Amino acid sequence: MTLHRVAISSTGIYVPQEVITNEELVASFNSYVQLENAQHASEIAAGTFTPLVESNVEFIEKASGIKRRHVMDKSGVLDPTRMRPRLKPRADEELSLMAEIAVAAAQDALQRAGKTAADVDGVICAAANMQRAYPAMAVEIQGALGIQGFAFDMNVACSSATFGIEMAVNAVKTGSVRAVLVVDPEITSPHLAWKDRDCHFIFGDVCTAILVERLDTAPAGSFEVLGTKLQTSFSNNIRNNAGFMSRSEDRNPEDRDQLFRQEGRKVFKEVCPMAAEHISKHLAAHGLAPAGVRRFWLHQANLAMNLFISRRLLGRDPTPEEAPIILDEFANTASAGSIIAFHQNHADIQSGEVGVICSFGAGYSIGSVIVRRT
Repeated sequence: MTLHRVAISSTGIYVPQEVITNEELVASFNSYVQLENAQHASEIAAGTFTPLVESNVEFIEKASGIKRRHVMDKSGVLDPTRMRPRLKPRADEELSLMAEIAVAAAQDALQRAGKTAADVDGVICAAANMQRAYPAMAVEIQGALGIQGFAFDMNVACSSATFGIEMAVNAVKTGSVRAVLVVDPEITSPHLAWKDRDCHFIFGDVCTAILVERLDTAPAGSFEVLGTKLQTSFSNNIRNNAGFMSRSEDRNPEDRDQLFRQEGRKVFKEVCPMAAEHISKHLAAHGLAPAGVRRFWLHQANLAMNLFISRRLLGRDPTPEEAPIILDEFANTASAGSIIAFHQNHADIQSGEVGVICSFGAGYSIGSVIVRRT
């Protein structure tokens, strides 16, 4: 069997118009805290209720490096009596919200590559949270784009995009398809615990798309995929227990474990060394060293995590050009973060230069893609 060389020929993005700054978020959260503490004043006085602690901008930026985030709806998030997005239900005959933003990002990617739906044979919807169980979001997106072939959903939390890229690369490499669109519609705001001081600032909404195709049909300046590598190791330190069985378990949707939660310190100590080792071994397998990499497009979860991983790889602090950061504007966008970093920071890469796209998160899961500019 002839194996084809494969390229990432373009990326696309959809960015929600609404933005929440840290200042707005803190004002809303603190109003919520004041309301809760007032409501439980007698219990606080009796020592049976622990008063909630207010947040502040300095704490958020020191803990994460995040300054703002894009969201599908800010009014519901900033309402101290609600503290979650206000999304309108759609009829089954209407295009789903997740599909809508995925179509927009996919069309952006196709346009940038000078391609149409007729050039694509598959769609992978790779995201940390799916809007529904079935029919697959990917099939709805495929239909809306007018793409023939196949489509399927996959969820590996914040590593979904890189895992999806490997699936697409392998399909193109073996010749079963000409091109695959990997879309990452990350509507993370509905699963964030906006009432939890430790994490109420973490996530933002966005959608990215990656067009993976045969190198011989890709436009000039595409990025040849030299290799992909995936790794998983089970951990409960990042978890969301919400699912279709919650109803049968008579669970309260407001239970804390029905939303995102994490043991942040444990995640940092365990994932960062794993990610650095993963990237180093992946590069070595291709006869490459970190010092020879032009750019690292890392998962955008936390500034300290990215700095730790970059230092492990390079033996020094990275420059902004070596490991660009976009989470100050977008916050953590789950699997889309490393793709946004690539999307916004690849134009200056010269022919022959090598870069690494890497994501890591719940699972634990780590995925890396080594690319070289053609």
